[in-house]
Amino acid sequence: MHLTVKLSTTLRDHVPGYNPEEGLRVDMPEGSTAERLACRLGLPLQDIKIVMINGRQRKADDLLRDGDRVAFFPAVGGG
Repeated sequence: MHLTVKLSTTLRDHVPGYNPEEGLRVDMPEGSTAERLACRLGLPLQDIKIVMINGRQRKADDLLRDGDRVAFFPAVGGG
């Protein structure tokens, strides 16, 4: 299945050559989860605090479907 992936801030550093405007196009086998996708990209799971699938917050173990747009976000600080 074909996925579009967007990475936020510090997570981008884990994917050499990542272009934030285009994101990534990734092929994954059917039955893959967002967590499996993150592992394939070499993202440290402990750094991922929010997973968005098609614009909605989801769990890392949710199944992905062909054509999904997946975004990973680290913890966001503020004060």
